[in-house]
Amino acid sequence: MRLAYVCADPGVPVFGTKGASVHVQEILRAWRARGAEVSLYATRVGDDVPDDLADVPVVHVPVPAAPSGPAPARVARVAARERAQAAAARRIAERVVADGADAVHERYSLFSTALGGITGALGVPGVLEVNAPLIDEQRTHRDLVDEAAARAALAAQVAAAERTACVSEPVARWVERTVAATGGTAGRVLVAPNGVNVERIPPCRDSAARGPDPAPPVVVFVGTLKPWHGVEHLLRARAAAGAEWRLRVVGDGPQRASLEELAGGLGVEVEFTGAVAPAEVPELLADCAVAVAPYPATQHLADQYFSPLKIYEYAAAALPVVASRVGQVPAAVEDRVTGLLVEPSDPAALAGAVDALVSDPERRRAMGRAGRHDAVARRSWTAVLDGILVGTDLTGTDLTGTDVTGTRRGGSAAPRPAPAGARR
Repeated sequence: MRLAYVCADPGVPVFGTKGASVHVQEILRAWRARGAEVSLYATRVGDDVPDDLADVPVVHVPVPAAPSGPAPARVARVAARERAQAAAARRIAERVVADGADAVHERYSLFSTALGGITGALGVPGVLEVNAPLIDEQRTHRDLVDEAAARAALAAQVAAAERTACVSEPVARWVERTVAATGGTAGRVLVAPNGVNVERIPPCRDSAARGPDPAPPVVVFVGTLKPWHGVEHLLRARAAAGAEWRLRVVGDGPQRASLEELAGGLGVEVEFTGAVAPAEVPELLADCAVAVAPYPATQHLADQYFSPLKIYEYAAAALPVVASRVGQVPAAVEDRVTGLLVEPSDPAALAGAVDALVSDPERRRAMGRAGRHDAVARRSWTAVLDGILVGTDLTGTDLTGTDVTGTRRGGSAAPRPAPAGARR
């Protein structure tokens, strides 16, 4: 079966270091594991191509840069950018139609109608994957001019999709509300939380019983350094800690400089690794003892819509997790079994939980082993894709599998050559 994977979001480098990039790569692997011949169509490619995906044909259709100009022209520039995104998605659809495909899987992006164009032209089934309420995010945190067009595009994509897979229950509700507001229906929506590659991320060395280690345990955070990850609370927790532990922050982002300044002001030593490729993350977890997801409190519960990819990766590494009790986190961390849950934006509670685990090696190792067992048994990306596809009309794939997503809401083709202009 020939599968076209589409990512028309210019904010997601498919071969990059962001969590969204990891998600794209793992879905590509899951499709290939099912025997699909996958081609990738994207507006932004990135440079960190994993060895096992280096042979995936890639068609790059960039979004042109918005014209520069004085501040009064900002709205016009944003509007031009939105039209350029929509045009790039249409060009991607044209390329897929020209190349041919037996099915399409698209990561939802603003203003894209690619999936609908492909399924309509080729008569093939499609899956739409929605990872965030992008219209609300764009309106709140950036700039959004033509919201009506963005809503209409989402409704058209959902209508065209054989299945719309949403990363969490809040995202599924957002899709249904947004589509309903346009007069459309969204009866084929289900929840498909993130997964983890348990082969790529092996158990950490601390998970096995061993003798005393003279060095203080390493506590780790992995993620983009942006406000919604709450890393400042982790730094303050380190300053308030009663036990000895070293702190490693894996990732980069706009808060890097302010976090380094905060660490200096608090007088705590922190290892900031900067951005790393996904392939490098397992080794940075391997010598750790505890992993942290210090999500902050938010004004609105609707802001806690994410599915915590980092927590599933921590679990695969057999690391006990200390995490904030927000959103979907309690479904990923079983309190006192695979980790400890604390109130958000509370450095003292965070410090106490980390102290408790670094001071009790047997307890933390038991929690880590329990998390690893859960990751292997229930959280693989193969299981995620199985749950999305079961019951669909996608041809050329094994449609057996377990629906791991909870309550439902709603013969292989011959090999083909790489698409014209594809990068291998």
